[in-house]
Amino acid sequence: MVAVIRKRPAPDGLFCPVAVAGGGGRKKRPRYHFGSIYNYEKLEVLGEGTYGVVVKARDNRTGETVAIKWIRPEAAYGGGGEGGAPDLRAVFREAGCLSACRGYPSFVQMKEVVADEVTGHVFIVMEFVGPSLDSRLTRRFSEGEARAVMRQLLRGAESLHGAGTIHRDIKPDNVLVGPGGALKICDLGMAAPARPAGEEYPEETVAALWYRAPELLMGSRTYGPAIDMWALGCVMAEVLTGEPLFGGAETVDDMNARVLELGGMDGPELQASLRELSEAGHEVLRGLLSVNAEKRLTATEALNHRWFDEEDAPLSSALCSPPDRRGFINFF
Repeated sequence: MVAVIRKRPAPDGLFCPVAVAGGGGRKKRPRYHFGSIYNYEKLEVLGEGTYGVVVKARDNRTGETVAIKWIRPEAAYGGGGEGGAPDLRAVFREAGCLSACRGYPSFVQMKEVVADEVTGHVFIVMEFVGPSLDSRLTRRFSEGEARAVMRQLLRGAESLHGAGTIHRDIKPDNVLVGPGGALKICDLGMAAPARPAGEEYPEETVAALWYRAPELLMGSRTYGPAIDMWALGCVMAEVLTGEPLFGGAETVDDMNARVLELGGMDGPELQASLRELSEAGHEVLRGLLSVNAEKRLTATEALNHRWFDEEDAPLSSALCSPPDRRGFINFF
């Protein structure tokens, strides 16, 4: 075990603080005992980005394959550099949100938080699932296949929002494909507890540009779970058409123009791409992509729509072929 200096209160049930008495009766700050990164053997890098690295590894104690995420020191808060102090704020936030999703089948499950006793760096150990949904979007999915995808993702959003958390970065890169086409939402690095209506979030920018809700594009910091529902609408359109709905947009201005062109889902180009989608399917997609956040479908409302009374198509053939687009996993 290794001790790491405490920077902020840890999420309940994740870490065990131990107070250490100092000289003269004064108490030092509580320290947290984490597991050791040396219990794991690195196998290969799965994804690397601005905020960290995810590797495939083996638990030397059990032989189990896991995924381990290292968050760059202070990367998420304006610092940087591999030699800096571990960014416990970012670790605690992501680990806390993963803990809130414990037991939800549509989310990657966290196993433990570990540290490097030499460098002091901290890592999140998670179950190993498989490649990203993004790597599987090589063709248009049938309506039945799309319904099977959306049923899983909406159940995940329903669970997350019910736990009082917003993901804030849903996109195909952040959905992993497991055996038999089981989908698991990952990368809760931008996730945060939902704030009361009207209370601002501190971050200026959240969500990948192509999946960013209109209220975020307008610079609002007083949003809610509806931003995840917009992102799921973008994912649904991408699964059905085989291409990102707002692919090619490079700036916020580009996105605002494209959202206006969307015209309430009545744009001729999109209509042509979705000509085989049933009216019920159109209703769900329009509900998720409502520009007005207050009129956007919630996850529960979407799952209760008549579209989900229809039978899903098997996903094994669509999702379990070898990946051949846009890499393996991108957690960032």
